[in-house]
Amino acid sequence: MKLATYKDGSRDGQLLVVSRDLSQAHYANGIATRMQQVVDDWGFLSPQLEELYAQLNHGKLRHAFNFEPKQCMAPLPRAFQWVAGGAYSNHLDLLRKAGGADLAAGQLVDPLMMQGGSDDFLGPCEPAQFASEAMGVDFEAGLAVVTGDVAVGASAAQALEGVRLLMLVNDWRLRHLMPAELAKGHGLLQSRPATAFSPVAVTPDELGSAWSGGRVDLPLQSMWNGRKVGLCEAGSDMSFHFGALIAHAAKTRRLRAGAIVGSGCVSNKDSSRGYGCIAEKRALELLESGQAKTEYMQFGDSIRIEMKGRDGLSLFGAIDQDVTSLAEALAP
Repeated sequence: MKLATYKDGSRDGQLLVVSRDLSQAHYANGIATRMQQVVDDWGFLSPQLEELYAQLNHGKLRHAFNFEPKQCMAPLPRAFQWVAGGAYSNHLDLLRKAGGADLAAGQLVDPLMMQGGSDDFLGPCEPAQFASEAMGVDFEAGLAVVTGDVAVGASAAQALEGVRLLMLVNDWRLRHLMPAELAKGHGLLQSRPATAFSPVAVTPDELGSAWSGGRVDLPLQSMWNGRKVGLCEAGSDMSFHFGALIAHAAKTRRLRAGAIVGSGCVSNKDSSRGYGCIAEKRALELLESGQAKTEYMQFGDSIRIEMKGRDGLSLFGAIDQDVTSLAEALAP
């Protein structure tokens, strides 16, 4: 099943069911109006939505319409909780090694997880506005899951059963603000602006055999200004699968339905796969030549993040955003 949320002038938008090929959509009003309703009452509402989804895919809904990603909010426009775990140790190792860290002393035995702002997410085609290019604007391509209720102390296997939906994520970073925040020892805040998610959220069964052991065994493509810079395999180098990530978040407190848990930047040990964030590219340059040459994003730049299934069709639709000036947006 594929679900999306259309803009309707409200904070939580209008729930849609979207066809498998992302061409058609239908409002889910008769079943639920908002995504949070669905995850709150998954056992009762999801079978009804599945039936609507089947009818849509078979062309049996008279009031179906063309699906337009630009009209989408984030599938869950605001959430009670959003945490991102460093599921890809290669990403962390690269950045730490480039910074001169002793990797032997910093091996991860559990996920490095950070809390993000969840009261205001960006839609998949919504411009990302920043006050200054000097902040070090960077995209970060990853995956995320929306959970049902997860009990405190759940095992990784139990936590994995709580996965309701999967999405793509662009977890924006302002790299030049990070050192000062990290030096305070209290985590990141200003350097983690609003996060964007894919147009569509999908149930795990939509991935078929590519959803395996809490991992998505498919490549995630990143295109910066129309040029492919990353085609990273999301499954092969994922050190902590989604069950482990969710269990880590639920170690000392329960998670409520609608919590979003992210993978962090998808990263491969094989550098020929490219990169899911500019910071990795700069780290590789620094390690190879002693100098980071690739600049961070500038106003007017674009980033497109997309994952295709083994049939070649887009699974989630694309995150397709422009980097814009906040000052220009606020100008009268």
